[in-house]
Amino acid sequence: MDEVVLRTLTPTVIGILVRRGADFAAAENAVQDALVEAVRVWRADPPRDPQGWLITVAWRKFLDATRTDTSRRRREALVEVEPAPGPAPSVDDTLQLYFLCAHPSLAPASAVALTLRAVGGLTTRQIAQAYLVPEATMAQRITRAKRTISKVRLDQPGDVATVLRVLYLVFNEGYSGDVDLAAEAIRLTRQLAAEVRHEEVAGLLALMLLHHARRLARTAADGSLVPLAEQDRSLWDTRLIAEGIDVLQAALARDRLGEFQAQAAIAALHADARTAEETDWVQIVEWYDELVRLTDSPVARLNRAVAVGEADGPRAGLAALAEIDPALPRYAAVGAYLHERDGDPVTAARLYADAARSASSLAERDHLTRQAARLNAQKCR
Repeated sequence: MDEVVLRTLTPTVIGILVRRGADFAAAENAVQDALVEAVRVWRADPPRDPQGWLITVAWRKFLDATRTDTSRRRREALVEVEPAPGPAPSVDDTLQLYFLCAHPSLAPASAVALTLRAVGGLTTRQIAQAYLVPEATMAQRITRAKRTISKVRLDQPGDVATVLRVLYLVFNEGYSGDVDLAAEAIRLTRQLAAEVRHEEVAGLLALMLLHHARRLARTAADGSLVPLAEQDRSLWDTRLIAEGIDVLQAALARDRLGEFQAQAAIAALHADARTAEETDWVQIVEWYDELVRLTDSPVARLNRAVAVGEADGPRAGLAALAEIDPALPRYAAVGAYLHERDGDPVTAARLYADAARSASSLAERDHLTRQAARLNAQKCR
């Protein structure tokens, strides 16, 4: 039994149940119940038509739930007769489900959870494990999200930018539990790209592929972080890099630049360099200029300061850094790196230690602490 096939079919089956009269929450619950049954019975008796099987079983689950809910008796006239077997409608509601699950009324965490469940086909347990929270907590989050969007019609237009941000949040969670969220985000973004011709969807897909290609090189055997300049580039996945660049070039050819395309272009320049020394930092600065123009993002300005330091020297990088709010996360880490490049290990060591105290992850904290310790040890020699 292929779990990816099950997950791919999920949004289509939910959309069909909604068109037959189920509300979104009831349809999603019924499909989840059908997926659980599929896991139980398909291994021994796989169906010839997996989608048809899921539609039939999910519809029966919905009917059973409706008939036992006395508060919904008024709907029994609508759902009493099960539709005759036959081909499913050709209308694909997958795209609308993306929009619905990333509705602006939902908090980002809720939108992510609902997208993974309704569009991704993951179970509540899998999502909870991936986000390292109790299953009951995740169940409550998903229930509240479904309640929030219960009055939103499936055929209302959605915001692609909101969907992309939700998918990027999923991608950046990486791997935890038994679900690889980075791979899941790529799968969902591929699916979205097949549904809609949009430059920024392609840009996000390219960005994910290019970042994912470096995954094996990002950590050492002991789990410590390996900076980009020190990574073993033979571990980079050249197939993913080639695909990401092809997707990006096709998007850029449409001449409607967006922030994800600009980020992907920066990632492509890193991926294209055979060694860290061959990186085209001048072009990277130019792409960061475009990204700042598009977003005015403080994070983009911070990363641009690093690129300026590489292209024009650490003094130029420090000058660019001085124009940014020092309260920004990673500000101290960038300052430490540029001061070390500028020959000031005392200031660099102090800033690395400051950055370690505010690091967002244990791996990042350990890396920054080691950098501070390395420079302090040099002073003692």
